[in-house]
Amino acid sequence: MPAFLKFTRRVALLPPLLLLASCNMVVMAPSGDIAAQQRDLIVISTVLMLLIIVPVIFLTFLFAWRYRRTNTAATYDPEWHHSTALEVVIWSAPLAIIIALGAVTWISTHKLDPYRPLDRLDAARPVPADTKPLTVEVVALDWKWLFFYPDQGIATVNELTAPVDVPIDFKITASSVMNSFYVPALAGQVYAMPGMQTRLHAVINRPGEYEGFSANYSGDGFSHMRFKFHGVDQQGFDAWVARVKAQGTALNRDGYLKLEKPSEREPVRYFATVEAGLYEAILNLCATPGKMCMHEMMHIDAMGGAGKESAENRERLEYDNRHALGEGAPAATHPATGTPARSQEEPQGTDGANETMQHEMPGMGGHEGHSMPDGDGDPAPPQLNH
Repeated sequence: MPAFLKFTRRVALLPPLLLLASCNMVVMAPSGDIAAQQRDLIVISTVLMLLIIVPVIFLTFLFAWRYRRTNTAATYDPEWHHSTALEVVIWSAPLAIIIALGAVTWISTHKLDPYRPLDRLDAARPVPADTKPLTVEVVALDWKWLFFYPDQGIATVNELTAPVDVPIDFKITASSVMNSFYVPALAGQVYAMPGMQTRLHAVINRPGEYEGFSANYSGDGFSHMRFKFHGVDQQGFDAWVARVKAQGTALNRDGYLKLEKPSEREPVRYFATVEAGLYEAILNLCATPGKMCMHEMMHIDAMGGAGKESAENRERLEYDNRHALGEGAPAATHPATGTPARSQEEPQGTDGANETMQHEMPGMGGHEGHSMPDGDGDPAPPQLNH
């Protein structure tokens, strides 16, 4: 019977071991220099902390064994209460580790600032003086990723490609809710927020196909909000750009407003041309016709406001409910069952109160619902490019 139990325990350990063997430890084996430096920071921090944790765990078992009740050879001194040498060890070792950890963290925080342009391609190669970074403008939609290549004049959905050993300058925003842009092999995650632009500078050092995804929960389609990031040589990148231009369609504001509609498992799409200023309009929350751009509103505020005559701007400033005005629109975080969003279900007898509140507080509006902006309301047709 004991032999059978031993065999059963060994067999029970096989599934977890197999699962661990199949894990892709991309965070600890990245392909980009920024991610590699972040990996090194994780390793250094872990080792520094283990310098205290391991001895403490070891000494805990040692003391329990050494001073067990049955060990009559151990010194018994119930009056002992202080040791200067022991106090020095107990306090100086953690203090030294905290100082070292703090110094490493402070230096890395500034060195790995995502807004900071790259000064090296890897540990052995600085960025050449004549290198021009690849600019990519990222828009987090519900629930897909839109990438603009302004220098190449193209855009893609759920596919990102960059040449190896070329710095990438990401400009990141979102259309409706906060999200997070993350390619573990490339660099750490950076948040995408509507009406704001965050930055990320990174470089891919090895060719390959890598996983990119959303690292911040944003509703029903969050689990499938993924894309492929391809690291290729310069010749491969030029060929990819040519393929996008040959197979893609045009992306204008009307096309974007259809694409912006929430959808899941969106296929890869290519856009051979992009309307001028579209990314800036998305960033400033004025891609929908008739909406005031954020920079216009900030200019008005900087000039002291527009006074009573600015009441006509009220509708142009309603950003949060720009998707909630359609009929039968499901909420962005509500299953697509046809059930109306909670913001559209008003108890009887509250219409007047709600109308009064909306009149007195013009900035308030439901933002849970999603629908198409003015237009035919149909989603963009799927476009497979492979």
